[in-house]
Amino acid sequence: MKTIPIADSIQVAGDSNALTKVLEENEHIKELVENSADELKSVNAVLKQGLTDQNLSSAAEKGIENAIAKNDEVEEKVRDAAEKLSAVNLALESEVRDRTMLDHRFAALTEQEEAARHAAFHDVLTGLANRALFYDRVEQGIVKAKRHRLALAVIFLDLDHFKIINDLHGHDAGDYVLQTIAQRLKESCRRDDTVCRLGGDEFLFLLNEAGDETNMAGVAEKFIQTIRMPYIFSNDGRTINVLVDASMGIAIYPQDGTTVEMLIKNADIAMYRAKQNKSGYLFAQQPVHGLPTELKSPEIGNVK
Repeated sequence: MKTIPIADSIQVAGDSNALTKVLEENEHIKELVENSADELKSVNAVLKQGLTDQNLSSAAEKGIENAIAKNDEVEEKVRDAAEKLSAVNLALESEVRDRTMLDHRFAALTEQEEAARHAAFHDVLTGLANRALFYDRVEQGIVKAKRHRLALAVIFLDLDHFKIINDLHGHDAGDYVLQTIAQRLKESCRRDDTVCRLGGDEFLFLLNEAGDETNMAGVAEKFIQTIRMPYIFSNDGRTINVLVDASMGIAIYPQDGTTVEMLIKNADIAMYRAKQNKSGYLFAQQPVHGLPTELKSPEIGNVK
């Protein structure tokens, strides 16, 4: 799809406005010219009336005739100028219409360009950041964290037993729950953080300037409580009230990874251990009784 830069659209809009202003000025000039022609016509009428005066000398009569002839010539030129201005104004009106149509076209193309850009970096169902945008945000966060020696955390979140909702109530109900969770999580995040839907019922979080582990644990608890709030919807005329729980793994830069891939992988492993342990959340390096610290996780995106 060919896109038009926004700057070009603004330029076209400015040209259209300028043409409209010129058209308005020309209409004003045209009115003045027509008024002048009418005044000349009135003056000539008075002069012609003066020619009927029997007491005029031949010199005065000759002067009036010359003035009338000159005025007739000027009036003709003024009328001609008014006609030309009228033609110019018609052309300007046509140009303004064309420019206005271009303005609308540019506006539509700009909207399409913005929509395409948004779709390329956001999840269709929830509107959250997708994997591509999340990776980019984490890479930027790592650069900032390294430069300023700040803590950065990646949280891998997976809903527990979400498949049951789809099986019992249908995929529309499942989509509603996912959209609601996405909205709640987005509202729970700070402006500089990023929440991403990785796919299915899996989400990722980027916590910039995450603070210490106590603060990160508080964030994880907040997310869990947010997700545990009831989901109420109508299904076949019945009001359905469902509860959802989640498991999370937390990986911290740089001790749990210095790249996006390493941080997500270790957060995924920690999430899987938390799910097995039913602990809600775990840090990547947090030992759990009965489970090895280095637990091999399934491929990212397929953990259930």
